[in-house]
Amino acid sequence: MRALSQVKPALLFLLLVCGSATASPLADSVVRASPIDEVAAQYPAMMSQGIREGLKQSGRVEPFVANTISSVVSNAFSVAEIRAQVVEDLDRGLSDEQMNSVLAWYETPLAEKISRAEVAASSPAAWKEVEAGASALQDKYEGSERAKLFARFDRASRATESAVDTTIAVQLGLASAMAAFNGNKGPTFEQLQQKIENQRGMLRGMVAQQVYDGYLYTYQDFTSSELRDYIEFLESDAGSAFTRVVTNSIQRSITDPVESVGSQLVRFLNPG
Repeated sequence: MRALSQVKPALLFLLLVCGSATASPLADSVVRASPIDEVAAQYPAMMSQGIREGLKQSGRVEPFVANTISSVVSNAFSVAEIRAQVVEDLDRGLSDEQMNSVLAWYETPLAEKISRAEVAASSPAAWKEVEAGASALQDKYEGSERAKLFARFDRASRATESAVDTTIAVQLGLASAMAAFNGNKGPTFEQLQQKIENQRGMLRGMVAQQVYDGYLYTYQDFTSSELRDYIEFLESDAGSAFTRVVTNSIQRSITDPVESVGSQLVRFLNPG
C-alpha cells in the first residue's frame, strides 16, 4: 500500500459521465460559486502522482516506464467530465430550493473565505506543509473546541469516507498498472481488487488521522464560531444533500475509468 502516502486527504476531503447539456443553469451556478471546479482540477494529477510514486517505490519498473504509465493514467481522467457529472448529478439530486440555499451560502463572505482556504490546501505545494506541521497543530489544539468539532465536521463533510474511497481508487489504478505490467505472471486485476477492498478497514484507520491533520491545517485561521457556522451549513438539509451528491459524483467519475487504464497499458506495454 505504498502509494497511500501519495494520496493527500487535505485535497480529498474538500470536496469533491459527460452529458450535462440539459442540466439547469442553477446547478452550474452552484458549482461555479463553490470551490469544486478548482479542487476537482487537482484529481487527475493526484491520481497520476500516486500511481507513479507507487510504481517507483515497488522497484518493479524503471522510473521512465513509471512516468510514462502515470501519463496514461492522467489522460484517463478528465476534469471537464468530472465537472459535467457533478453538474448533472446536482441537477437531478437537489431541488431548486436546495440549490438556491447552497448558492446563497457560497455567496456569503464566510463561505468565500472558506473556499479560498480549501482551494489553497488542495494545491500540491500545501501537501508537504500539512505533513510538516501536523504534530505542532495536534499539540496546539489538543482538547480544544476545534478538536472536538472535528467529529461533527467529518460526519457532515463525509471527509474520511471520501478519502478512503479515493485512496482505494488510486490503489486500484496501481493494481491495474501492475496487472498489465506482470501479464500472466502475477495476480489478476480482479484478485488485486478484492485484496484492496479487504483492506478498507485498515485504510480508514490510516486515512482518518491524515484527514484530521488536513482539517487542522486548512481551517487554522478560522474561529471556532466560524467553523460551527460552516458545519451547520454542512449539516443542513441543503448542505447535506449537496455534499452527498458531490462526493458520490466525484468518486464515480474517478473510479469508473480505473479498469480502462489496464487495457490501455496492455496496449502500451505490448504493442502489436
